[in-house]
Amino acid sequence: MLLEAIFHQPKRNWAYAYDQDTIRLRLRAKKDDLTEVYALTGDKYAWEETRDMIPLTKLTSDSMFDYYEGEVKPPYRRLKYAFLLKSGDQQIWMTETDFQEEEPDDPGRMFQFPYIHAGAVFTPPAWVKDAVFYQIFPERFANGNPEINPKEVDPWGGEPTPFNFFGGDLQGVIDHLDYLSDLGINAIYFTPIFEATTNHKYDTEDYLRVDRHFGDADTVKRLVKLCHERGIRVILDAVFNHSGKTFAPFLDVQKHGAESKYKDWFHVHEFPLEVKDGIPTYETFGFEAHMPKLNTENPDVKAYLLQVAEYWIKEVGTDGWRLDVADEVDDAFWRDFRKVVKAANPDAYILGEIWNESSAWLQGDQFDAAMNYPFTAAVNGFFVEDKIDAEQFANAIGRQLSRYPLQASEVAFNLLDSHDTPRLLTLSEGDQRKMKLAALFQFSYIGAPCIYYGDEIGLDGEHDPGCRKCMEWDETKQDRELLRYYQKLIALRHAHPALRAEGTVRFLQARSGGSQLVLERQSNEERILILFNRSEETAIVELEAGTQPWTELFEGNHRTALDDGILAIELPAYGYAVMRAELDLA
Repeated sequence: MLLEAIFHQPKRNWAYAYDQDTIRLRLRAKKDDLTEVYALTGDKYAWEETRDMIPLTKLTSDSMFDYYEGEVKPPYRRLKYAFLLKSGDQQIWMTETDFQEEEPDDPGRMFQFPYIHAGAVFTPPAWVKDAVFYQIFPERFANGNPEINPKEVDPWGGEPTPFNFFGGDLQGVIDHLDYLSDLGINAIYFTPIFEATTNHKYDTEDYLRVDRHFGDADTVKRLVKLCHERGIRVILDAVFNHSGKTFAPFLDVQKHGAESKYKDWFHVHEFPLEVKDGIPTYETFGFEAHMPKLNTENPDVKAYLLQVAEYWIKEVGTDGWRLDVADEVDDAFWRDFRKVVKAANPDAYILGEIWNESSAWLQGDQFDAAMNYPFTAAVNGFFVEDKIDAEQFANAIGRQLSRYPLQASEVAFNLLDSHDTPRLLTLSEGDQRKMKLAALFQFSYIGAPCIYYGDEIGLDGEHDPGCRKCMEWDETKQDRELLRYYQKLIALRHAHPALRAEGTVRFLQARSGGSQLVLERQSNEERILILFNRSEETAIVELEAGTQPWTELFEGNHRTALDDGILAIELPAYGYAVMRAELDLA
């Protein structure tokens, strides 16, 4: 055994309360080094009476490590534990202080989970486990009320630029709710709808007012009500890292300088507020002078923004927040933000925009989830861009699973593109076969998938502004076959809990240099295999079938044979198959 590779700590994703009764324990070891892992567990005040040996199973792997996980339900919510590690005939015990040959007999030297405090258990909203999100950029989705158009509006469907307008609004969304319901959408994420000067609205002027070109408070209330009647949740986008240049407190600082009562609302290095050699004299988002950074540690700023956070949840009835540039805002603010939002609606979903590893924000005191861009990079890197092989892809996904508590993975926001990236079809260089494989994995994986508006009917586009083109509503110009594929994909996910949070995640095939991938999702009721061939060549994948009969679950163009317990599936170039076996493991 390589003891130097073995790791555990009694906190974060390594020892965490999954619910009010259950503690999950994880341990890391060198890949393929251990054959068995157990946790010796008990209550420190009643060790002999509660002593138990719990098996840990391999949760996932990456390029260097295996990650084992097991769960225990301590009768008194307290837990002391040590690990028994086996590698063939070898075994060793791991305590908090050392590795040792003999079974530890002193709980005082063991790891400890002091107590499951019910109110402190990280409990994301359960509805997100079953959500299929649809991201809408309001200015480009549909023009439902031309009377509130900006003064200069380009014809719908024209070339997007960083500065032009096409007249999209909230009434346009209301007008197309039937379309979203028919697609199978049950959650919408809107980019900002608040008063601002740009087409993207990330330069907020008034956090308590709907942009005049989108509608008004009554419009958004009606939209939320109509969505809820259809079983569609609504989350809004807010920018608490920075405001816009027309935000009233910033205008006051511009006018009055050091004498302004709002001067501490921002991070000002010197007065007057100006740009010197391309660098503003105050902190901003990036170096964008029209987006001054807010001082969220200032009590008045915090009070104002928390009022905003509560208002749209409590008064308008929205179902959560997506938070822009979330990792640049101080942690204390987010902890207070969570308290305010969850008090207004315990089921509200709090989603942070973080592009990197996000475990520090996913401990139950800040966000429920982060925009899962590491997932995006892995999926697109394998299925779309051919940058990594099957083994590297499985390792990347395994690394992601290992980083977060299970409840965070269950509600992860899994996207393949957005208003900040090239569109999926463009990344696929117009090859829908690649796009379909990526989407199939997205909808077969744990977490909440999100479709960027228009992907389902073949919208393309390079990076901003190209990815922000107008939605195409002329059915003769839509890719209706692609739309039907997405409808079937969403229906498949809705119909099978094993493809959502209830199912375990395991790769049955992901070889070095390989282009074929087999993902297994399994619940107590069913076992589902999703097979992918990301190759120009036909491939035959053989798997042990078990004793249960297999049925095709999702229409594909593959051929299947079952012989002597071996399931052989022939996949054409960029082909796929989804197979199901009914189980009874309860």
